[in-house]
Amino acid sequence: MEKILSVIPLGGVEEIGLNMTAFEYENDMIIVDAGLMFPEEDMLGVDFVIPDFSYLIENKDKVKGIILTHGHEDHTGALPFLLKEIDVPVYGTPLTLGLVKEKLKEHSREDATLISVRPRDIINLGGFSVEFVRVTHSIVDGVGLGINTPIGRIVHTGDFKLDPTPVDGQLMDFHKFSEYGEEGTLLLLSDSTNAEKGGFTFSEKEVRRAFEDIFSKAKGRIIIASFASNIHRIQQAIDVAVKFGKKVILCGKSIVSNAQIALDLGYLQIPRETWLRLEDLKNLDDKEVVIITTGSQGEPMSVLSRISTDEHKHIKIKGGDTVVLSAKMIPGNERSIGRIINHLFRRGANVIYEKVSEVHVSGHASKEELKLILNMVRPKYFMPIHGEYRHLVYHSILADKVGIPKENIFILENGEILEIAEEGARKNGRINSGRIFIDGKGIGDVEDMVLRDRRRLAHDGIVLIMIAVEKLTGRLVSGPDIISRGFIFEDASPELISDVSNLVSDTLKSLDKEIMSDSSLVKAKIRTVLKKYLRNTMERSPMIVPIIFEV
Repeated sequence: MEKILSVIPLGGVEEIGLNMTAFEYENDMIIVDAGLMFPEEDMLGVDFVIPDFSYLIENKDKVKGIILTHGHEDHTGALPFLLKEIDVPVYGTPLTLGLVKEKLKEHSREDATLISVRPRDIINLGGFSVEFVRVTHSIVDGVGLGINTPIGRIVHTGDFKLDPTPVDGQLMDFHKFSEYGEEGTLLLLSDSTNAEKGGFTFSEKEVRRAFEDIFSKAKGRIIIASFASNIHRIQQAIDVAVKFGKKVILCGKSIVSNAQIALDLGYLQIPRETWLRLEDLKNLDDKEVVIITTGSQGEPMSVLSRISTDEHKHIKIKGGDTVVLSAKMIPGNERSIGRIINHLFRRGANVIYEKVSEVHVSGHASKEELKLILNMVRPKYFMPIHGEYRHLVYHSILADKVGIPKENIFILENGEILEIAEEGARKNGRINSGRIFIDGKGIGDVEDMVLRDRRRLAHDGIVLIMIAVEKLTGRLVSGPDIISRGFIFEDASPELISDVSNLVSDTLKSLDKEIMSDSSLVKAKIRTVLKKYLRNTMERSPMIVPIIFEV
């Protein structure tokens, strides 16, 4: 029989986030990353989204382990949900597992098997041998992977950029990637997030220059909002604060937790006399204060959001404060971030953000870096990952430019199967895949139909029609009572409410006894008549919900 290696993306090749890929060979399977995605604007009420991993559950006897490339939630956020279904070891670097451990506590999965690895470590999982390779990214302890299979080596870059001056001094392991190129690579999977962007991505140390400029000019307190997982950014803010003789207060549950984990593992250095508690704020002169917090994406309940609306218990904005949003605006968050910026300006703060200053650099490789990796690894086959479809297309164009034959470049959609054998590679079918919506504690109970109803309610509102009928005879006892929410203001539109009530009454009178005794038929008739009437009179289509009480 022909020996076939299957590569199956379950997320991360049609969107930013949801990164998850399965590698299958005969009776062995490994999973790389298990990420989530934050909801898009039309996903009303959804907290976050995870990949549909029903295929993995169906084949859980094959799964030998889960490998994490780094600690960002778009690579680890779905892990608690996956581990509820599949009990296998999870492999990751110390900081990655430290962050994961906190997340698993929230989901009561503290019994999970977490195995710490270091760059250049090699683990064996069934027919796969996996080597961890250091990469530089916007989070500490990121790795790429060299995956040896019975038919050849796969190289997975993880999220990366080529940073020649990383904050922690840990350079990307160029030697190992070059070695893979020299020895021969069957397939390269590479980060496509910045495939549209020309040139090289700036080093993280460029942010320090911006911080030093801001700190030297600030007249009062400095408040810096960043991602809680960006330990390098937090370290740079602390280093500059120390240089200017300021005190640092970390504010926000996630940023305090992540900083403590990084501190315990030796990835963060904070002088004892520099890190103070929030309660110490009142005893400090404004010029001494640097507050590092969360909320750079405009999250409604974040510390920065509450500060901007004067709802924070301890921190109130005053004239002379400088607020720095040291993060990229994630698409879809622009409006909420803009709202926070406006609130902060209104309260007298000087607000500095990506569009007006170099207070953020990307953690992802741009075009020239992507070409360097392609030339370094020199794969036979190439599969762009980690990006929206256009990013994958741009990355495939780069691969073509550096000499990879077009027929050896594969752009996959979530659930598609790339099969590689000694004779060649091809797309061959697909597995069940998609998105699972998480709303509160519900997993998968919000389907597309539920979202469609929520959008309809948000757009056109709802009209409730309540009537009471006699159970035995079907005779109308009381009603109809009309209640409207999000459609019209009842007190301001009594004529319309009266017309709707009369229309329902007339409709009910026209129904014979047999139909009146069947509540489902009565509801359907009311919906049909009202839908037509409201569309013709108001050009609106609210959700119509008849409620029938049998007495």
